[in-house]
Amino acid sequence: MTSPVRVWLNRTYAENVFFIEQLHAAERPVVVHATHPDPDSPVLAAADHGGPEPADLPADAYVRYALDHCARHSVDVFLPQLHQLAVALARPEFEAIGTALLCPPAAAIATFASKADGYTAIAAAGLPTPPWWRVRTPDELLAAVDRIEDTGHTACLKPTTGAGGAGFRVLTRRPYDPARLRGWDHRVQVGQVAAALAEPGHDLDLLVMPYLDGPEVSVDCLADRDGHPLTVVGRTKDGRRRGFTTAECHLEPARRLVRASAMAYLSNIQFRQWEGRPVVIDVNTRPAAGLYQLGLVGLNLAWDAVRQALGERVGATRPPEVDGIEYTLVPGIRPVLPRTAAVSARGAVSA
Repeated sequence: MTSPVRVWLNRTYAENVFFIEQLHAAERPVVVHATHPDPDSPVLAAADHGGPEPADLPADAYVRYALDHCARHSVDVFLPQLHQLAVALARPEFEAIGTALLCPPAAAIATFASKADGYTAIAAAGLPTPPWWRVRTPDELLAAVDRIEDTGHTACLKPTTGAGGAGFRVLTRRPYDPARLRGWDHRVQVGQVAAALAEPGHDLDLLVMPYLDGPEVSVDCLADRDGHPLTVVGRTKDGRRRGFTTAECHLEPARRLVRASAMAYLSNIQFRQWEGRPVVIDVNTRPAAGLYQLGLVGLNLAWDAVRQALGERVGATRPPEVDGIEYTLVPGIRPVLPRTAAVSARGAVSA
């Protein structure tokens, strides 16, 4: 009987319950370990073995914890989310205990950890980005916003580091008014941001660029260990409507960027339109939360990536015809661990 493949996901986003389901759908038995400091994270209930992990360890101490966890649980493949760069730098230590890391090389992770460095690398690969400015002072902010508004566009800002849209704001000159109390509003006054940047001792490091509110294409990429693309598929997002694309205007730039950065295993590259052409707006050195949606066209990139990490040969795959496949996403109900287990997990150091 084939021994199960043991896969560990450390502190990750809730949507990876679907990544776990993809692993459980593999043609070989897979045992999933998941750890998280939040005992109510649904990934803990979705995994075969879910438990707590330390909440506030610095990167070097976390790597020691991760090495111990992999050794104690005989983990075959570790997909790191938290402290991804520090873990990648310790790849030889993980390999020495028989654990393969399912993440790009440290150099690629370091490049795209900063959006400013990432945009520089994207341009070096010959790919377009929207115009952007790195700002730390009120004068830099106001100059960037003026340049964007002079072209008839609205400015937005985001932190140079971060994920999931945290810190994203649309910049406005309009004063706050009662209408903005209705619904969702990510706008912030330019003057308020300038005042925050004028505060002494702040560590704000922001990017300012035109706000691109059109349809988005999110390209999921699977590459081999050397960063050669194997499977590349785009997911389209236009409001609530979702679909897929194999249009080369998005897929070929994604392949070029993966090759140029040696982006092994799973990554995600996001595009929007600027002046009538696709531009890269973000690069994730990890699987996207929506990766599982490729199951609608018969792909299981989660399992393919695990096989790659194990050293198995995975051929290039082109999905079947995807035109006309449209869908939307709605919330669902997910189990959590029993309250007694969750309570006892609080404050625990390891699983």
